[in-house]
Amino acid sequence: MHTSALVMFSGGQDSTTCLAHALSKYERVETLGFHYGQRHSVEMDVRLDVREKLRAGFPQWASRLGEDHVLSLDVLQEIGGSSLTDDMAFALQADGLPNTFVPGRNLLFLTVAGALAYRRGIQVIVTGVCETDFSGYPDCRDDTMKAMQLALNLGLERRLRIETPLMWIDKAQTWQMAQDLGGEQLVELIVKDTHTCYQGTRDVLHDWGYGCGSCPACDLRAKGWQRWKATQAS
Repeated sequence: MHTSALVMFSGGQDSTTCLAHALSKYERVETLGFHYGQRHSVEMDVRLDVREKLRAGFPQWASRLGEDHVLSLDVLQEIGGSSLTDDMAFALQADGLPNTFVPGRNLLFLTVAGALAYRRGIQVIVTGVCETDFSGYPDCRDDTMKAMQLALNLGLERRLRIETPLMWIDKAQTWQMAQDLGGEQLVELIVKDTHTCYQGTRDVLHDWGYGCGSCPACDLRAKGWQRWKATQAS
């Protein structure tokens, strides 16, 4: 019986939905964020506020929300070459992947999360990776998650589970999951308090949340919102 979870929590829409999912399911939930030399720190700035608003606004989850951890993986910035770590325009690379892909990021995240879960006695790692609405990142695939789970179990001699609640749903369904978990209150929190925009724009509030409105992350979030709203109207 799994009773504890470590949520990889960036402060964005997906990780906040995953945190709500974990809080509804596990008795003890801790969160983990990373500084990896990202171009802006907006998500890292909002994540603690999101945690506290979840604690205050959802008393049924308050006692379950445990410690927050922030770890540094600046080596990803040192490697460079990504528009998330370097000052460059968003574009497709020669291999067909967008240059928002940070090679090895999720592999490193999961390895470090596994080590922290080991030390904290936590049984489940929850991450918001997804194969349905994504940019083709190979480290978001279900096969990658299964391989990483096996590697962690072998390398740590622990039965850790990697849980991916969003793996097979699109952004519209992610909005619906938030509503199912926490009603309109959680949807409003995600709109107003989370941040996903690659540009770090925080001065324009759209129906779906803050952002520049044109980067790939904003485009994905906005289109998901529109599809979700259309299903509600029908």
